[in-house]
Amino acid sequence: MFGRELGPYRSYVLIPAIPAALLLYAVAARTWRESTIAVAGLTLVFFWILLAVSAPYLPLLDPNKPVAPFVTPFTERNGIFFWLGTDMRGRDLLARTIWGCQRVLVWGITATAAAYLVGTMLGLIAGYRGGWRDEVVSFVGNVLLSFPVMVLFILILNYLGQSGFNIVIAVTFSSAPAIMRIVRGLALDVKSRDYIHAAQVRGERPLRIMLVELLPNVRGPLIVDACLRLGYTTVAITTLTFLGLGLQPPDPDWGLMIKEASTTALVFKFSYMLVVPALSVSSLILGFNLMADGLREMSLRD
Repeated sequence: MFGRELGPYRSYVLIPAIPAALLLYAVAARTWRESTIAVAGLTLVFFWILLAVSAPYLPLLDPNKPVAPFVTPFTERNGIFFWLGTDMRGRDLLARTIWGCQRVLVWGITATAAAYLVGTMLGLIAGYRGGWRDEVVSFVGNVLLSFPVMVLFILILNYLGQSGFNIVIAVTFSSAPAIMRIVRGLALDVKSRDYIHAAQVRGERPLRIMLVELLPNVRGPLIVDACLRLGYTTVAITTLTFLGLGLQPPDPDWGLMIKEASTTALVFKFSYMLVVPALSVSSLILGFNLMADGLREMSLRD
């Protein structure tokens, strides 16, 4: 996201992320070991995360450099072995797939996090404070929810322009109202609990009560919803890129790879150009959904 600003340090910034990803995976797998579904989803997601943070250090070809067009998978050409073949412009599909997952993960996680930040704060204010604040926030949320999601995406991106940052804004506008309604409902249920009344008696400020007392006690449903919403956001980013409204070429992106291969892949021999990015995005979304199912399963046991 900030490669230009990092300058010569760009090549080193992701080195600590590799052991951090492995450690985080080990801790999460140990914590969720009682749910095979959750661990399976976690493995799929962290497979792509590890590839994304390792991409600058893997022996890959330049994802934007033409080498040899229409090379089928597991074929050697010009002294180079192509595991996944090349596209119609001669670019290595393995390199483009690995670098493409980096863009999808960065913008997908950033957009979902921004939506949760806005939606959670508005939901806490509406649910805990109530009154006119609840009416205003709920009204604005209902207005935004009345728009079909894809229509709202297209309207925002047509007005602001096509870029990763504008995708974050579009996802925030479309997802924050739904998150707000979830948090609002949880806050209405929890704010009558004894520990909330005890905090009020101690004279704690409303902001502290919302963030310290209320929010941690409703985190379970929010974590499950976040896993599902990451999958929805991945679908949205891929779809917008396919429609020409998302991340722009020439840098690799799964949605862009699917768009470019949509015509060529009509010939069965070259269908791999479409299958490779389609399976990649499907496996990532499946990982998020399995994580959500596993976490929901564990919460029901508790």
